[in-house]
Amino acid sequence: MTIREELEEIEKKVLSPLATLSSQSKGRVRPEPPCPIRTEFQRDRDRIVHSKAFRRLKHKTQVFLSPTGDHYRTRLTHVIEVAQIARTISKALRLNEDLTEAIALGHDLGHTPFGHAGEAVLNEIFPGGFKHVAHSLRVVDVLEKDGRGLNLTYEVRDGISKHSKGMGPLDNPLYRPETMEGQVVRVSDLIAYANHDLDDAIRAGIITIEDVPKECIKVLGKTNSERINRMVTDIIFETRRLGEKRVVMSKEVEEAVLELRSYLFENVYMNEKIRSNFVKASKIIKELYEYFCSNPDEFSRFYGRGPREGEPLERAVCDFIAGMTDSYAISVYERIFLPRRWQGDLGSL
Repeated sequence: MTIREELEEIEKKVLSPLATLSSQSKGRVRPEPPCPIRTEFQRDRDRIVHSKAFRRLKHKTQVFLSPTGDHYRTRLTHVIEVAQIARTISKALRLNEDLTEAIALGHDLGHTPFGHAGEAVLNEIFPGGFKHVAHSLRVVDVLEKDGRGLNLTYEVRDGISKHSKGMGPLDNPLYRPETMEGQVVRVSDLIAYANHDLDDAIRAGIITIEDVPKECIKVLGKTNSERINRMVTDIIFETRRLGEKRVVMSKEVEEAVLELRSYLFENVYMNEKIRSNFVKASKIIKELYEYFCSNPDEFSRFYGRGPREGEPLERAVCDFIAGMTDSYAISVYERIFLPRRWQGDLGSL
């Protein structure tokens, strides 16, 4: 018996009947021989962590554009916080932590530079629209490893493709991940950003804790750790009490969380101090897109190749821009559109 097979047997003995067993995965688009050491979901997690798209997350905006302060979140620290919260919930519910972690670490690989501002402008100008959720799946299916993709399991891909909640209710049957682990990541994403975006906004002086609706503070807590603990504990006990293949919150906590999310959208994400920077960032993305679509040779020089066979130039340009970090997008824009000081020989002056 291999080590992987031993681990699979342990899963069968220890995990909840509602958990997703590695040995029962629906598999990969391109079948591969099993690893003698790692389970299928361990392999997926490792592939995500070692991907280029994952490394680029450290220089992509969460809320504050290229912050100079050391303690503001980036897209990378966001996915790490999501993974930590999700693993805590999964362990308490006896779910598959490897699957949970793989989904959590991969869920935002398709995010653009400049956060949701970048997503909004690409959605506006790219034919057919752009959503970071769908692009995260495109990254792992197509773009990574020079077009071969990561060839992840069905369960991880399902969790990535259904992680986003938008402004609707926490649990929507139309968008509910098939696995409990995917559902855990979906709600952990909200727990993470609702708390760390609030924390960063207070650090930035955009709001104070006294500005937050009193009912949110009363139900969830005043500090970051109190709020996360309240949400996580509530999810664990409510889901255990329900005993179904659904991850839920109590009505009281869910209402407070939704109110907090609405408050953040109105007072942080739409705050003029933040939006003014993103208006400029949107201009960068729009002008880069238009330039590369009008100059395919220049695009190929920057991207290293042209469009994939059967795909239009616009698709390749969108992929290229969506994969940029904040700093790289600014650098490319400066190289193309801004004049440079002459560096020639001034010895004769």
